[in-house]
Parts: sequence; structure tokens; C-alpha cells
Amino acid sequence: MIEETFETSTSFSSLSGSGGGIPPLLLRPRREPFEHGLLPIPKLIFADGSPTLGSLQQRLLQLPSGRVDASSLADALQIHTDHALLALDTLAAVLPADSNSAGSDIDDIVLFLYIQSYKKLVPRAHKDPAAVADVWPSTSAFDGYLSALSPLQLVRSNTRRFMPSQADEEAHQLSYLQKHMANLIALLAETAEGQSVESLVLTMERFEHLGLLIQFERGSDLIPLRQAAPFFANSDLEMPAAPVSVTLIHDWISQNINTALEYNAEKVIAKENGTSNPMDADVTMADASPYHLRNQASISQNGSSLQSSPRNCRTQTFVEGISKASLVKQPCDIKGHSVKVLNCHDSVIYLLGPMKYAIVYGCSDATIVLGAIGCKGGAL
Repeated sequence: MIEETFETSTSFSSLSGSGGGIPPLLLRPRREPFEHGLLPIPKLIFADGSPTLGSLQQRLLQLPSGRVDASSLADALQIHTDHALLALDTLAAVLPADSNSAGSDIDDIVLFLYIQSYKKLVPRAHKDPAAVADVWPSTSAFDGYLSALSPLQLVRSNTRRFMPSQADEEAHQLSYLQKHMANLIALLAETAEGQSVESLVLTMERFEHLGLLIQFERGSDLIPLRQAAPFFANSDLEMPAAPVSVTLIHDWISQNINTALEYNAEKVIAKENGTSNPMDADVTMADASPYHLRNQASISQNGSSLQSSPRNCRTQTFVEGISKASLVKQPCDIKGHSVKVLNCHDSVIYLLGPMKYAIVYGCSDATIVLGAIGCKGGAL
């Protein structure tokens, strides 16, 4: 078992420095499970976390196949089979890689169920979180405000200032992971051979299940989890590294989360001071003009929707603040695999390109059409 201490894979000073060379390695939370993997099914949310999920994990490990189908999960959780199927389909949709095996992996299910307790950020300026719950269609908290504005006034009002920024959401996700990482690792741990119960270790195979929740980036490149971790960097499936102490792994991940939080904080300060890097900036509302608003009904690139900066799979397309108008987004207008439709009122929006995820937030009296028209494969 490895006992030496590894330093964090990157330092805050190297992240904020302006020198050239190889970009630093940075831990990021994966957006998919936190933004698209949460289900409003009470029986999937465990207030006590690890104890109940640990017992569930042991029951699932008794399955002959070692994989979990909807029937097995429904029986273990005492939920309807349709809810179990929805949970497994959602898990499959947010996994970092597709699986060709029948059923779902037990460790993935346990981690997925654990984060069902995660609470999303709500709009900062609203005092009633229930009024802006992430559900649609429903009455929007912005109805009374938006209906009184013309389309031009709506865009100029910059309603997105009420919404958490991408940096806010990422910091919130990192803080959640920081608080719960010890429990998450413990659910994947096992007792070292010939050691006491207190000597918990993590194998490379089970360590990689954390890739559901975190990823490492170097510039615009994603780095496989096993390569980012110094204790598994030179191993492979044929010659896996020896199991590593959970304490060592937890300390290493915690250091990287702290570095990421510092980096996020520095990025926000730089943005407020007007010195942020364009590659790191959050997407903001475009300056509107009557010409833009007249033409957004037929030419999507002139609408008020924006794309985030092109950072590998984290790139997103935003459609926001559309009121009493129509908007068409062609395949060439949709960047990345995810679309967010925010605060649109009395409008019709066509998203006609391939995408993997979509979020509709704070919209009312809006018709939103999703579909990859004229594209081969990749339809939602």
C-alpha cells in the first residue's frame, strides 16, 4: 500500500500566473450529474447518506449478475418500477462514457443516489426559493415582471443577473463535493487484504467511478482520472496499481478542490475588476437592438441567445430573455451538447440541432420545440 504523500496536482499560483508553457491541471465538477441528474423522487433522496446507501450497496452486491436492472432497483428501494427505470436511464445519460453492458454498475448507482441530496442554487434576488423551483411548465416567478416589459425593455433589464452564474454554480458544486467527498470515497472503499477493518483502501477500478462527479482538465483537454492521480498514473487495466489508502486519496482530492475553489474566486474577482480572461468569462446577455429583436424570429444567430466560450465538453448554448417573439436555432447555432432556456415568456423557441441535455428554467407561456431536424444522429 502506498504511504508516501503526494502534492496536489496543481497550485493556485501556477493557475493564476501568466507565464507560458504547459497549462496547469485543474479539477472541475462534472456539470451533467448536478444539472441533469437530479430527480424529484423523494424515495431517491437519503438524508443520512452513507449508512443507508452502504446497506443498499451490500444488498445489491448479492445480485448474481453484479449489475442492476430496473426490477432489482425497484425491489431494493421499494419504489415503482417506472421510477427505477427513470433513475437508471438518467444515470446512463449522465455517465462520462456509454456502457455496453446490460444493467447499471452498483458503484455508479450508489454515487448517483448519494448526490440526489444536492440542492441547486436558486436565483440570488428572489426571497422565495419555492417560487423559482426548477420545474416547467409552471407559473414562473418572473411572470408579473416580464409581462409588463416590451421585448427591448426585457433584454435591457438583463434578467440573468438574478440567476447564479456558471462560476457560482461550479463553486457550489465544488463545496458540496468538498463536504461529502469522504463519504463518497468510503462508499467505494474496501478493506485491505490481511488488514483490519480500519485499513480501507481504494483500487484503481473503483477510484475511476469518481469520474461520474469530477474531471480533470489541462487547458481544453480532458485528462483521464487515472492519469491525473499520481498514485495511478502509470498503471493500466492489465497491470493495475496497488490499492491506495482512502486517507491519501481523500487528502489529494481535497487539495485539488481547494485549489479549484481559489481559482474560481480569483476568476470572479478578475471579472468584477474587468480583467478576466475571455476563455474564463461567464456568458452574459448581448446588448439588444430593435434590429436583433425583429430578426430573431427567423435568424437565430441574431437573437439574444449566446454560446459560452469553447471549453471542451463544458461549452453550452444559452437562450434567455425571449418575450413575445419567436426564435430558431439551427444546428450550426448550437454549441456543445447542452442548452439552457432561461426566463422566456409568451414565446416560441425552436432548437433544431442535436443536443444531449436541455434545461428550461423560469419560463412561462412558452412553447419550446427540441429536435435535430435534418441532422443524422444525436437527436435529443
